[in-house]
Amino acid sequence: MNKGDAAYQRAYQAFLRRLIKARRDAGYLQGEVAKRLGKPHSFISKCELGERRLDIIELQRIAKIYGKSIGYFLGDD
Repeated sequence: MNKGDAAYQRAYQAFLRRLIKARRDAGYLQGEVAKRLGKPHSFISKCELGERRLDIIELQRIAKIYGKSIGYFLGDD
């Protein structure tokens, strides 16, 4: 998939929705997650807005905090 194509954009927007839902379902505010990761509050905000991309290690750490598998964020769960 090319970042500019519609299928990519739909998939990435779905990923962002799952990222936000997982945090809310876990009962965390953005600032709480950022603090647990040792990052500024803006880190989580920008990730959820799609302004900053997560690398696989960051996603793995977030998944653990939220009690989710990596597959959840990819739509596999």
